[in-house]
Amino acid sequence: MKIAYFDCFAGISGNMTLGALISAGADPEQLRDKLAGLGVGGYRIEIGRKMNGYIEATDVCVILDEPHHQHHRHLKEIIEIIHNGALSDPVKQTAERIFRRLAEAEGRVHGHSPEEVHFHEVGAVDAIVDIVGTAICLEMLGSPKVVASPMPTFYGYVKGSHGIFPLPAPATAEILQGVPWRKLDIEGELVTPTGAAIIAEIASEFGPLPAMAIESIGYGAGKGDFGIPNVLRVMIGEEVNSS
Repeated sequence: MKIAYFDCFAGISGNMTLGALISAGADPEQLRDKLAGLGVGGYRIEIGRKMNGYIEATDVCVILDEPHHQHHRHLKEIIEIIHNGALSDPVKQTAERIFRRLAEAEGRVHGHSPEEVHFHEVGAVDAIVDIVGTAICLEMLGSPKVVASPMPTFYGYVKGSHGIFPLPAPATAEILQGVPWRKLDIEGELVTPTGAAIIAEIASEFGPLPAMAIESIGYGAGKGDFGIPNVLRVMIGEEVNSS
């Protein structure tokens, strides 16, 4: 069985997930072509390399051509964009489930139904690219079983569209209910709501590195500097019988 192990050194975001999967072998040109089938314009994907805590990692940035045209979307509109795209059914289903997790978490926090939730940061073009792109890259890498390390703890405050919130952000905490954490206690947003929804949906279990023969390793760069390597490592390989 093909396995992808997501090792969160410092945390996880949508950009970090894309960067790690591309670094591990997903084709960035195929990714761009498939994302173009969504019919969502006004952006470009920049893929580069950068040092992050002495580790060279793939840095993915979604650059909006005209940021002031970025508008809020409801869940129904996002799902329509996904299902009207030239994507496989498994990719569409994975992306829809991730966005539903976000909508349900935001709804619980703000007292709305998932259908009433306005996607602000998470509904922007970059999050659509991150989430659908992650589903596309996983398919390119053989649709592996995903196992993830426990999430690192962090603290502080973050400013969002609804005001200033303590970290983890309320939606992130909602999404990661039942997911194990490990003590790191870094000040700053290590796990974003988008990153939380992605890993909570795609990971079938959380824990240490499983018994596997590793075939490729990728590193995705985070944007913040927390004094430790702010990278997401993905290891792809075949499960081995450890008995």
